[in-house]
Amino acid sequence: MISGDSIVALSSGRLPAGVAVLRISGPRTRFVVETIAGGMVKDRRAVLRKFRAPDGTVLDSGLVIFFPGPASFTGEDVAEFHVHGGRAVVARMLEIFSGFEGVRHAEPGEFTRRAFLNGKVDLVETEALADLVNAETEAQRRFAVQNAEGAQSELYLSWRRRLIHARAMIEAEIDFADEEDVPGSVSDTVWSDVRAMIGEIERHVAGFHAAEIIRDGFEVVILGAPNAGKSSLFNALARRDAAIVTDEPGTTRDLLEVTLDLGGLRVRLTDTAGLRDAPGKVEAIGIEKARAKADRADLLVLLEDIAAPGNIGPIPGTARLLRVGTKLDLVDGQEAGDAAGKYDFVISVVNGIGVEAVLAEIGRRAAEAAGDVGDVLPSRLRHVELLGEANRHLLRATAEGAAGQELRAEELRLAADRLGRIVGAIDVEDMLDVIFSQFCIGK
Repeated sequence: MISGDSIVALSSGRLPAGVAVLRISGPRTRFVVETIAGGMVKDRRAVLRKFRAPDGTVLDSGLVIFFPGPASFTGEDVAEFHVHGGRAVVARMLEIFSGFEGVRHAEPGEFTRRAFLNGKVDLVETEALADLVNAETEAQRRFAVQNAEGAQSELYLSWRRRLIHARAMIEAEIDFADEEDVPGSVSDTVWSDVRAMIGEIERHVAGFHAAEIIRDGFEVVILGAPNAGKSSLFNALARRDAAIVTDEPGTTRDLLEVTLDLGGLRVRLTDTAGLRDAPGKVEAIGIEKARAKADRADLLVLLEDIAAPGNIGPIPGTARLLRVGTKLDLVDGQEAGDAAGKYDFVISVVNGIGVEAVLAEIGRRAAEAAGDVGDVLPSRLRHVELLGEANRHLLRATAEGAAGQELRAEELRLAADRLGRIVGAIDVEDMLDVIFSQFCIGK
């Protein structure tokens, strides 16, 4: 693709900063470098220059790097200007850049979109780049890097190549059965491989929840009766006073959430309203929210006051349960011993007993749910939906009593089409605006 215009944007972080990176891509890049930097620079060399406006006014001094296309991120001529990260400096530089004929401010994700259209990355790698930019934990970073390097794309493309080969063999058998260089009956081999692929895709799709946990976080909800110690434990796990703690029942009326990094995994911890019968109108809304949140949780931490257990009714949802007895500091040795056999953990937030053990168990369960971060997993619901469609076509092609080889070959074509749509190997114009709108301006 040859763009008619050039685009420019701030590609580094929030201002002010020590250094700001301004990126330009397109056919006017070389002219802008020559004009602003006082002459051309060597390819891929960071060169210190004084930057001037076309009228000779000094703008700043810094580094300029020129990457000639097609060996650049976007496949076009690209340049980066590393300037001082003050708001006024960046604003003036961008104003001068966009003042050149044929140069305009970039739209969100436009650099990466040009890279895709020029064949530098496919759609899955594009989505992985967005994940890498947004990664907050080590697990998210590793997952995004693996996909950005093409592991996920290669899996889908390998399935697609197998289907194209299978379809070619079937059609050759149909059209050239009497030719000597066409194998006798290839059906057994072809359909055996297709059936094996159905199982491979199903196992791959089954890993989507683990991918969601890596990308979005392991959902933990704290439940219990009023004054069971939920907010106290919430604050202890968050290591700050994120929730108000009082002796008055019903203090927590809305959902409070903090994000933890446990062993490199993102864990979303939610404090909820105390569950009880006959609450007030506002408190009842909080309880309804708590039960709804629990329905979607990966883990429920159910708290109960050891000395005064409260009845909270049926436990909402089907999530795995961690039973925790609280306020250990308020009971004697006999009650503490009895409680130890009743709960998974007994804790006292006042003196810290058991809190670290609960945190470690949450981290262990999160790691167990996420599985091996190095596994190749579907990273988007879009992938899962298209893989599901592909498998449905394969199931129809391999069904007992499926009609004619021609129709079965067509099902293989449709399945390969769905796999191609995941990586963008075939027309996906309708998806591009949605995908690239998720990027920041300078990416």
